[in-house]
Amino acid sequence: MAIEDEILSGITDSQTGELSEHAKEYLSVLNPEQYEAVVHEGSPLLILAGAGSGKTRVITTKIAYLIGEKGVNPHSILAVTFTKKAAAEMHERAIDLESRAEYSQIKTFHSFGAWFLRVYADDAGGDLGFSPNFTVYDDEDVVSLIQKVEPKLTKKEAATYARKISLAKDYCLLPDSPELLTRDEFLNPTDFAEMYAAYEKRLRATGNVDFGDLILLPYLALTRNASLREKMYRRFRVIMVDEYQDSNVAQFKLLEALSGLKEGSGTYVCVVGDDDQSIYKFRGAEIQNILNFPKIFEGTKIIRLESNYRSTQEILSLADNVIKNNSGRLGKTLRAERGSGKTPVLAFLPNQDDEVHFCADLVQKTHAMGVPYSEWAILYRTNAQSMGFESEFVRKKIPYVIVGSLKFFEREEVKDIVAWLELLANHKNEIAFHRIINKPARGIGNKTQDSIVACAQNEWQVTNENGAGTQNFEKNDIIAACRYMTGRLSGKSKSEVAKFAELIEEIESLFEEDTTAGGELASQVLSEGANLSSEELKKRESKKTLAELIETIAKKSGLAQYYEDRDKEEHTFRVENIQELANSAVPYPLAKQGLLDFLDNIQLDRTLSNQDEDVAEDAVTLITLHNTKGLEFNRVVMTGMEEGVFPRNGDDEEEMEEERRLCYVGITRAKNELYLTSCAVRRMYGHIEYMKCSPFLLEMGTEGIKAIGQLPSRYRGSSFYQGDYGERGLSHPDFGTDEIQKKYHRGAKIYHDDYGYGIIANTAVNDDGEYAITVSFENSGIKRFLPKYQESSLMIVKD
Repeated sequence: MAIEDEILSGITDSQTGELSEHAKEYLSVLNPEQYEAVVHEGSPLLILAGAGSGKTRVITTKIAYLIGEKGVNPHSILAVTFTKKAAAEMHERAIDLESRAEYSQIKTFHSFGAWFLRVYADDAGGDLGFSPNFTVYDDEDVVSLIQKVEPKLTKKEAATYARKISLAKDYCLLPDSPELLTRDEFLNPTDFAEMYAAYEKRLRATGNVDFGDLILLPYLALTRNASLREKMYRRFRVIMVDEYQDSNVAQFKLLEALSGLKEGSGTYVCVVGDDDQSIYKFRGAEIQNILNFPKIFEGTKIIRLESNYRSTQEILSLADNVIKNNSGRLGKTLRAERGSGKTPVLAFLPNQDDEVHFCADLVQKTHAMGVPYSEWAILYRTNAQSMGFESEFVRKKIPYVIVGSLKFFEREEVKDIVAWLELLANHKNEIAFHRIINKPARGIGNKTQDSIVACAQNEWQVTNENGAGTQNFEKNDIIAACRYMTGRLSGKSKSEVAKFAELIEEIESLFEEDTTAGGELASQVLSEGANLSSEELKKRESKKTLAELIETIAKKSGLAQYYEDRDKEEHTFRVENIQELANSAVPYPLAKQGLLDFLDNIQLDRTLSNQDEDVAEDAVTLITLHNTKGLEFNRVVMTGMEEGVFPRNGDDEEEMEEERRLCYVGITRAKNELYLTSCAVRRMYGHIEYMKCSPFLLEMGTEGIKAIGQLPSRYRGSSFYQGDYGERGLSHPDFGTDEIQKKYHRGAKIYHDDYGYGIIANTAVNDDGEYAITVSFENSGIKRFLPKYQESSLMIVKD
């Protein structure tokens, strides 16, 4: 008899109807909402589990309770989650409470799919074209198979098809699905549907499956085979899904098919998740799955876990103030079981250099008082923002770890640009030459590259073709060898090597005469901007910096477009990393000495960082907001709280709601202390930009938060302001009731007859005690005024 026929037909009462002493013990530690969720039965259940509310305890306790107290056969319980680590933890904790939980299916979605396809291959495999001995193709295997289908495709082109095929399977779309011809994601390349069909035919011929098939094929098998569905209804009487807010369309459809929703199977369905922590749309997560669960599964009971055991109430109040602005949520309000704690701090800082100094000072000062480095986490929106913190921590010998990504200078795109800089600085750099000469692909293969290097090593005096004399070039000068070899190569490689040599010359022509030492220019503009005269500001900002060189290299070499294409396809931020490298070069003049100073600086950062590879466990965590999901830290700093940085964009409301959920996730990582930083000025796109503070800061409100530094106009005159930041000289002008100061505040928009439209970027009281403003005009640069005497020419613009 099949195992599904041996399983109990439903959730039945235990023999005595009374709780065992063991159950009384493990149920006694639950709060009322957790207890209600554990003992619930009958209707579908949606557990809205807020951050730090103990959802894993609820899931594992419910599994133990169903087996030990309700008589449910452990074989009939299926619990799925998204990561191997989470599944292993659930399995272990459930067994600790009830040993028979060992026989329950507690798996990831994909491991369940693989199990299903092997066990039920005879039922499912006939028309779907796989055998029970299949292997699972990884991403590289898929790309290789696509290239076998169409040998003319480059690896990059094949990878584009591979990503789109994976996305189509996440949406449960087949090659003949009409949606492939209407959804924007699949309209380019125009032959995507045909390539998808050809790939599927080839894949099925091998009898193997890819990662997307592990969800798609079980769904197709169940929808096409009524007897198989009946087997599943008998086999799994209880289905539980963890982190349901992260499920995609295919995973929802699989759950729907397994549960027999449309056929009245009687399967008990319980999903656990937090709609306020749905932050993986770029991976295919569909928040509507959890929002619409009560509508799709009729009679759903919703239980909210709102008791938070991680953070203090002050931290949770800020999180609630932000997330309640989302319309797409089912709603809940977290309560801190730990009570009150330290007031969160919001630091308004002049620029990003002060931001990294601020964070380093916090870490160092608390460490001197006995606080371990590991209690600190620095959070940022994108990986590119880690560079400043890495450099500062290296210089100050603060141990750190990067979570979820490479260190800044280890990233492929950063290495590519640095290799260009190194070759420009030294034409003999063979390693840098090999890295950049054929990236993006120019048709200059290894054989041609080796012949150029050999020429540089052996030829240093060349007779002109007309015999008029000789041309000398320094031995091992690879660029000179490129010029020489263009007369000895043929075909595409000849023209491409010539273009490469010309590009090097074009870029080197940008260098200006060395007039200043590196590191002087923009750092002074950033730190002294409000105190310099408009003429001095204009003079300093007019100087070209090394950032222009990096931006030119990225554009002219094709690397910017190359990584922009990859960002679109892979949902990465490689172009931002290149831009951040350019931003870091703003303080260096566009001159050979500036280049050498810059390379010395970043090489020092890399060398010192590598010396600390085996850093002790006691280290600060540098991490993106996305990677913090599921983690917690005693002390958290959320950085870059400015419009355009976090949130990244504010135009699309759906994207804005996801950014807001990301902010909620970041705030709720903090257990004891929370700090937020916002910069008035930031190096962006290789230039100095005046920033607006993040709208999320405005949503947090002015109650329950301590602000330090020079406040934007939104916060002036309120009890929100609590003082200056330590010894960094971040002064707060006394705005009092002066009407001039109220009218001409930072952030106010200005129109001037001579200079046009602008925005007040900074304010200060000069040595004579007079109120001065610095205005950044759209087309006229930066100007400085004394409104008291020039009010008639300074018109405040509302729109």
